[in-house]
Amino acid sequence: MKNSITLIGMAGAGKTTIGKILSSRFSYQFIDSDKIIENLYGNTQGIIDAQGKEKFKHIEEEVLLSIKFNNTLLSTGGSAVFSSTAMQYLKESSEIIYLDVQFEIISDRIGDFSNRGFIKNSNQSYKEAYDQRVPLYRKYANHIVENNKEVDKCVEQIISLLT
Repeated sequence: MKNSITLIGMAGAGKTTIGKILSSRFSYQFIDSDKIIENLYGNTQGIIDAQGKEKFKHIEEEVLLSIKFNNTLLSTGGSAVFSSTAMQYLKESSEIIYLDVQFEIISDRIGDFSNRGFIKNSNQSYKEAYDQRVPLYRKYANHIVENNKEVDKCVEQIISLLT
């Protein structure tokens, strides 16, 4: 078992919420890659609007590849899975857990995706983007954990998987 954890999943899957709780329980350093991007480059949606989604994906990949794992819990952005290079690095450095949440629940949690820094094709609905990403999340995950209901149940399930 690796000594670090990476959480992947859609926006609204609970990566930051679950990540903060797990990092406390495991005494791991919590890192949110979206927060690093925002601190270095500004609002994620602003980057996408001003520089385009390809530039954002490049920035995201660079940030993910710069993470030094040592008792670390990383919460990634939902589009991290578009970089096979970054995902291979994350897989070598940590246990990857996909927080699997039904689209309807994510939609309820997020409400308006337009301010989330969400990458999708211009002609693609958010549901179509979700459907495109799910196979990638499943491909890269060491473990798949549902987070459709109570946060505590999700946390306990992850802890039991990793201990």
